[in-house]
Amino acid sequence: MNHRHLLPNEFDLLLDGEVGFGVAPLKAHVDDCAECRARLEEARVVIDALDDLPRFAPAPAFANRVMANVQVVEPWHLAMFAAAQRLLPRTKPLRVVMAASASVVAIGVSSAAVWLAFRADVAIYLAGLADQRARTMVTAALGSFVQSVLGTGAVNTISSQGTAAIAVGANVVFVAAGSAALGLRAVASASRRARE
Repeated sequence: MNHRHLLPNEFDLLLDGEVGFGVAPLKAHVDDCAECRARLEEARVVIDALDDLPRFAPAPAFANRVMANVQVVEPWHLAMFAAAQRLLPRTKPLRVVMAASASVVAIGVSSAAVWLAFRADVAIYLAGLADQRARTMVTAALGSFVQSVLGTGAVNTISSQGTAAIAVGANVVFVAAGSAALGLRAVASASRRARE
């Protein structure tokens, strides 16, 4: 004999007046079990009270106000697809022109990739050339910055002494900055003590 009490979904079946294969044993259990019968009657009282409540309808703009505050996360693939659709022209002739242009670009990029794959020496040469130009540009920019901040004499010293001069200069700057910070801290603490 099964001595368990009814589950909430089984109470729901009885309250809704469902008929079917599994309802008869539930009704028989309620007839035999005083605790389940009391719980079923309490639920019926609540259902009757809810049925007697007046019906309210939300304001017409309620859904729009709620949805304005809800953050909807769109999957990345749908967002990308929607962005691509916004880029497509609306008319068929413009779509044809855009497809032809995209095909020409794709063929050009593919051809360049295949050519570079078979001519790795050219790719290495071009990468080295780009690296050398980037270094030259960075060095020139740093030189003009140092010249504008420290003057021409500092640039001449750095260029004649090389890395050692840069290291010494950096150390001097760090020591000067640290000394200035410690001095300002001492002045601030002395000022604070004087006020107290």
